[in-house]
Amino acid sequence: MTPQAEHANDTQRVADLSELLGHVNASRDQERRALARHMHDSLGSSLTALTMHLDLLAQQMPLDPALQQRTAQIRQLLQEIVENNRAMQMTLWNDKLEFLGLGVALADAADQFSRQHQMTVRCSLPDDDLECPLDHGVVVLRALEEGLSNIAAHTQAGSVDVIVDDNDEMLMLTVKDDGIGLQGGAPARLGLHGRHGLRLVRERARHLGGTLTLTQNQGRGACLTVSLPKNALPAS
Repeated sequence: MTPQAEHANDTQRVADLSELLGHVNASRDQERRALARHMHDSLGSSLTALTMHLDLLAQQMPLDPALQQRTAQIRQLLQEIVENNRAMQMTLWNDKLEFLGLGVALADAADQFSRQHQMTVRCSLPDDDLECPLDHGVVVLRALEEGLSNIAAHTQAGSVDVIVDDNDEMLMLTVKDDGIGLQGGAPARLGLHGRHGLRLVRERARHLGGTLTLTQNQGRGACLTVSLPKNALPAS
């Protein structure tokens, strides 16, 4: 086989793998979305009904301190189950992305991260609603979630900047931190080594004709950048 033929075979193999990965990710998203909605419609509704029935029963109970205390404990337990169910739904599928838009989903993810990790997160989002296909929004949101997760786990950062640029041609997310940067001053091509979540998001971005890079900041910290062309067809 000639070098040209080998190169053509390699190129086709990469394209086939990209297409397969895109299909797997799309199928996985649909399954996660369906499971999250089932949890909301079935388990969530049942928990809400249980809470209402408990409130009705509590109104008919004697004013016995022991009974009142046990009722309060049951109500607290139900509330914790409701909150855990909601958290699991959001982990499976962030419905704010679908119903409230990408901007709201990104701002909410940044706010939750800030409160959970006691870290300053500055968000710069366009004033207008971010309009993009759902699969683009999923990639951008996953990139932010994975980026923030890596910052919490590895960077020792004190603050994060989340910047979204949007125009007719391109949607770009930039996440900068002021932490210790890439380990050992690793070059850009090694920035994703060991970061499997981000590598998966990178492949999803490639499938949509975009890019994901993780590089060392000129000062402190690292910079994650995701760029997605709005008009590009998925890789085939």
